[in-house]
Amino acid sequence: MARIAAVKFALTSLALTAAMAASLVQARGWTDRPADSRSAAVQVAELPPQARETYGLIRRGGPFPYEKDGSVFGNRERLLPAARRGYYREYTVATPGSRDRGARRIVCGGPVRVPHACYYTADHYASFRQIVE
Repeated sequence: MARIAAVKFALTSLALTAAMAASLVQARGWTDRPADSRSAAVQVAELPPQARETYGLIRRGGPFPYEKDGSVFGNRERLLPAARRGYYREYTVATPGSRDRGARRIVCGGPVRVPHACYYTADHYASFRQIVE
């Protein structure tokens, strides 16, 4: 009886570990890439019109339509390159038909007006694509 319980426990643990690993792979997206380049690139011209507008506001220094625009992004998901707290800032990309801020954001790292890099997410931080000009 104890042996059966031990086998069930081992199988349950294995299944749970596999499920967690699958979730991480889905959340991280480009996991087959090195840690410092987990995001694919997207040209500014390929962004949705609302994202191009937000990107332009970032480059001009605002003004921004949402109160939280420019707030610190903590990178808790660890999908962007590691940096000190306060390095990344997030900006809302309007989502047509959404009653709230929606899921789309641009996250930029570095100086506010001339960031080192900006990333677009359409799925509320589950994946990022680096914006290139």
